[in-house]
Amino acid sequence: TVTLGFALGVRHVGSAQHCVWYGECGESEKVPGKKYNCNYTGPPKPLDSEDYQLLTVQTELCPGYGYGNRSLCCDGAQLRTLKGSLQLPLQFLSRCPACFFNLMNLFCELTCSPHQSQFVNATKFNATALNTTNVVEVQYYIGQTFTNAMYNACKDVQAPSSNVKALSLLCGKDAKACNATNWIQYMFSIDNGQTPFPIIPIFSDAPVSGYTPMNNKTYDCTEGLEDGSGPCSCQDCTKACGPTPVPPALPPPWTILGIDAMTVIMWISYTAFLLIFIGVVLGAWCYRKRTIMSEYGPILDSNNPLSLNNDNPDQVNASCCETLGERFENALRIVFSSWGSFCVQHPFLVILSSLMVIGASSGGLAYMRITTDPVELWSSPTSQAREEKNYFDSHFGPFFRTAQLIITTPLNDTFLYSPYFGGSDVPFGAILDKNILHQVLDLQLEIEGLVATYEGQNVTLKDLCLAPLAPYNDNCTILSVLNYFQNSHAVLDHMKGDEFYVYADFHSHFLYCVSAPASLNDTTLLHDPCLGTFGGPVFPWLALGGYDDSNFNNATALVITFPLNNYLNDTVRQGKTLAWEKEFIKFMKNFNNPNLTIAFSAERSIEDEIDRESNSDIRTIVISYVIMFVYISLALGHIQSFRRLLVDSKVSLGIAGILIVLSSVSSSLGIFSYAGIPLTLIVIEVIPFLVLAVGVDNIFIIVQTYQRDERMPQEEIHQQIGRILGDVAPSMFLSSFSETVAFFLGALSNMPAVRTFSMFAGLAVFIDFLLQISCFVSLLGLDARRQEGNRLDIICCVKLPEGQETKTDGFLFRFFKKVYAPFILKEWVRPIVVAVFVGMLSFSIAVVNKVEIGLDQKLSMPDDSYVLDYFKNMSKYLHTGAPVYFVVEEGLNYSSPEGQNVVCGGVGCNNDSLVQQVYTASLISNYTSIAYTPSSWLDDYFDWVKPQSTCCRYYNTTGAFCNASVVNPSCVSCRPMTPSGKQRPEGEDFMRFLPMFLSDNPNVKLANHPVSVLLGHAAYATAVDLYPNNTGVGATYFMTYHTILKDSPDFIDALKMARVLAKNISQSIDHKVFAYSVFYVFYEQYLTIAYDTALNLSVSLASIFVVTTVLLGFELWSAVIVSITIAMILVNMFGVMWLWDISLNAVSLVNLVMSCGISVEFCSHIVRAFSISVKKNRVERAEEALAHMGSSVFSGITLTKFGGILILALSKSQIFQVFYFRMYLAIVLLGATHGLIFLPVLLSYIGPSVNKAKVFAANSRYAGTEREHLLNY
Repeated sequence: TVTLGFALGVRHVGSAQHCVWYGECGESEKVPGKKYNCNYTGPPKPLDSEDYQLLTVQTELCPGYGYGNRSLCCDGAQLRTLKGSLQLPLQFLSRCPACFFNLMNLFCELTCSPHQSQFVNATKFNATALNTTNVVEVQYYIGQTFTNAMYNACKDVQAPSSNVKALSLLCGKDAKACNATNWIQYMFSIDNGQTPFPIIPIFSDAPVSGYTPMNNKTYDCTEGLEDGSGPCSCQDCTKACGPTPVPPALPPPWTILGIDAMTVIMWISYTAFLLIFIGVVLGAWCYRKRTIMSEYGPILDSNNPLSLNNDNPDQVNASCCETLGERFENALRIVFSSWGSFCVQHPFLVILSSLMVIGASSGGLAYMRITTDPVELWSSPTSQAREEKNYFDSHFGPFFRTAQLIITTPLNDTFLYSPYFGGSDVPFGAILDKNILHQVLDLQLEIEGLVATYEGQNVTLKDLCLAPLAPYNDNCTILSVLNYFQNSHAVLDHMKGDEFYVYADFHSHFLYCVSAPASLNDTTLLHDPCLGTFGGPVFPWLALGGYDDSNFNNATALVITFPLNNYLNDTVRQGKTLAWEKEFIKFMKNFNNPNLTIAFSAERSIEDEIDRESNSDIRTIVISYVIMFVYISLALGHIQSFRRLLVDSKVSLGIAGILIVLSSVSSSLGIFSYAGIPLTLIVIEVIPFLVLAVGVDNIFIIVQTYQRDERMPQEEIHQQIGRILGDVAPSMFLSSFSETVAFFLGALSNMPAVRTFSMFAGLAVFIDFLLQISCFVSLLGLDARRQEGNRLDIICCVKLPEGQETKTDGFLFRFFKKVYAPFILKEWVRPIVVAVFVGMLSFSIAVVNKVEIGLDQKLSMPDDSYVLDYFKNMSKYLHTGAPVYFVVEEGLNYSSPEGQNVVCGGVGCNNDSLVQQVYTASLISNYTSIAYTPSSWLDDYFDWVKPQSTCCRYYNTTGAFCNASVVNPSCVSCRPMTPSGKQRPEGEDFMRFLPMFLSDNPNVKLANHPVSVLLGHAAYATAVDLYPNNTGVGATYFMTYHTILKDSPDFIDALKMARVLAKNISQSIDHKVFAYSVFYVFYEQYLTIAYDTALNLSVSLASIFVVTTVLLGFELWSAVIVSITIAMILVNMFGVMWLWDISLNAVSLVNLVMSCGISVEFCSHIVRAFSISVKKNRVERAEEALAHMGSSVFSGITLTKFGGILILALSKSQIFQVFYFRMYLAIVLLGATHGLIFLPVLLSYIGPSVNKAKVFAANSRYAGTEREHLLNY
């Protein structure tokens, strides 16, 4: 203070000291409630002792003038007016001591300087009735150097609660448009509602017209003051920050010679493979030609132990592994044969037992719960995002629900607004036309008045809405531009003018409010508030859309948001909320206004539309299944002649088989429902499809093998079916058990949708297998007896007369055996097949890393959903994303300077504090997705509790909080005007005043201020979780916003960056901080989905490999071939996903896991048939396997599924069209082509050698029977 006094005094040494005013006189004519100063040209007068206290001790208004008890040109009344005028800047600018000191200097010199006459010129006066003269206009000569220095010290200061720069609230325009001179001009203009008379600033460093401009010493924002105040923080002073952070450059795409590297690598690899493969094939062909020898010579050589023509069948040189495999195979054959024979002999016992088991298992469906909660579906209870959500909800309450409108207009009329008091014309968009605003206000008021009913009670918006100041102010929070006009038609029409000119109207009010949304007085001639009726500001970026940069007047859309309280654990209140939202949706669907185009959504909209979609898809699914059922029922029969059509058909057996498949599904659902595991829609929609694929395939294999089989002499029907089951059941067991193990291992996934599907599917597949080798075999025995007795299908009491019929093979079997298999395995066809399939594989590997990750939320909606319009408009018009909260977990000591400094963003705070780091991130929002500086309850609390402020007061009699609106002499300031009192509160003081701050409301006394500071209750009531009895601060949050996020990659990047930032903050402050936003639980899965997919599919493949190895009799090479083929199908699925725009997410991962299972069906039967074949060479063995098993696989899976899948294309649901129709079609086509084309060719080249032990066993088993000649066929 000594230095300042010296600075103020030195400049005028030797100058005449006289005043231009002293004291206050008449009421201002221009600004009601304010007074003019009295004209006085005499010498300065000393202050009396009470006023001197006011100047120096009580408030330290003008600390420089306290030195030496000097005489001044102001009295106590003027000082009190000055104190009141500086309250508002104090709230915002005292965060930066240098800025506020310079500002006080400007006003103190003007009001009180003993050298006034050197730089203040009174130019207009008027007389009063009391014989005094009012000064009604002055000129204030201010040094340009001082002006620039003051502006530079203040231009970066933030208003923490409003997420804007303080100058936006103090300059009458956006901070970007504010400069050194227009800021001072605004502060001295009567238009701001504070200045009682015009003060005309004249800026110059040189003397002007005999006046020496005021050019006092200033402090830069990087400098500390003489009283010990530190320099301003980085957040409030860019110069204190160092260089602006530069986001790291995006990694360049991986290219070779400017072409995608994976593409180049796969082209080279494929070309190299082709050259080597063609070379080997040609070399082998030439070798055979030269030696005039068949490629199968070694096998046909009679002396070769491998030869089937060996004359000594007792001589076998089988290895230990081959012998073990044969014994295992034989054991399986004996077990299944005995079991099959038993089932046919005792059909009613087996069927009754099966029905009892099915009934008991399906009984669990009574306890079935279906989960539609998206959080439960997509987020694991133990995931980081879920735990953070639970922490947030338990400490601050659940994130509010919203109902939102995005309103545009088909009108294209833009218009210009010309401000009366000068300035360039301002263009306004058509949506901001006053007539349109009135229509929108009508709509808004109608929504406020909606009445829903819940259990006989009326429910209105007031019962549910977020009202932050309740019960002091129970108005609902409505984030709407019409809240700038207090949601009132009268205020919207309010104007000031005469018959010639409009001085101020809704245009000027709007332009002021978008730059100062927390204002209680717009400083135009209207003096209307901008603060919303709910007691908080409506930030323009939340209420307007489609504008450019920050030119809100160019907006092309209005956004109205109704936040509603979220009652997660209160079913009655939640029920009321849902009822009101339902009424809101119904009202909006029926609303019609030709001038307004409205997209809308409520919190329940997405779930409602998914439910509606599911219901409409039931019809599609039912038709799909009916087509598959009809096909199965008809295709199972092998009709020998038209006369025997109704005898040879297998409609009843087909229906029974389908019922067994559905019973296995219901049993699986029931068993898990007993265990309390909830179902998901994905389970209900996918599992019947999967089990039908697996189950029907097995049905076709059993039935068609029986139809092709010749009963041996003296063999009864139960023995024949037992023998057939012994042949085919190991193959069914191989495929079913492989799938079951693969699915159960898939249940290790931490993604709930994948885990639930895998568990239900694994059990359903295994139950289906058990029912098929028991119940279905018994039914097959009964049906075989019916057919042999010439009884009609379904009407089995009707019997046909005996007739001579010739048994023939089915058309499909004949086609595969005589035409298809020989063609595919021709010597010139096989290389082409290998080349094509390896080419497909190379392409798929090249694009596997280009499959997009995420789920476009638009896909989850039906084609005709109103929510699609909302999603489209949201990405087109909105400028701000979801709120993001940086949560500081409990345990930090806010009462200590160390604890405060690691969090706050003001003077003395650490450069790497929480607020500072989030602020720095907001400077590179394109990279971090953090849009704004965070609102900081701690910094606002420090400003609120300052001794110079009138906000923090208490009754000195009771110690209770005294609101700023109360006029009572017993109300005293919380903190004394002493050096210690001016410091931040610590220890007990901190906790003593914090609850007062958190309960303080904006009050009417502040209505005369141009801007109301957003006080604790409205802004931070939920941001601070106090311990019981206010003994300390627990968890707290600091809120900001994400930038606008339009698609899945945006959301995923935003989550990643927020977590990186929170981790950096946690390390800097040595305390746990996490970022939370409402969408994190849904998008967290995508951070690890590539890893999860690789792990799931690898584990499934590994399990299939192990099971196949064991169940094929320890034939390692066969298992390798099965695994390679399935891996190729999976990789090709990724190629199809890229081509067909199918993204990788939980839904497509479930389908990939399923495709892994279905691929086993396409491959394992054929490989097993190949491995047990005793034909002479690989080509013939592959041909036999393809002929016998290929036709069953083709008719059992491919044709069954094909009809059903095509119907899915008709679904209204986009998610069905993309993830079910497209992916299922790809699964079936890729599975069929690999299983029926590529796999036989691969086996013909590198299939496992014939198992000598199995050949010997087959020779021994069939020696002396009619089947012996088949072995040498």
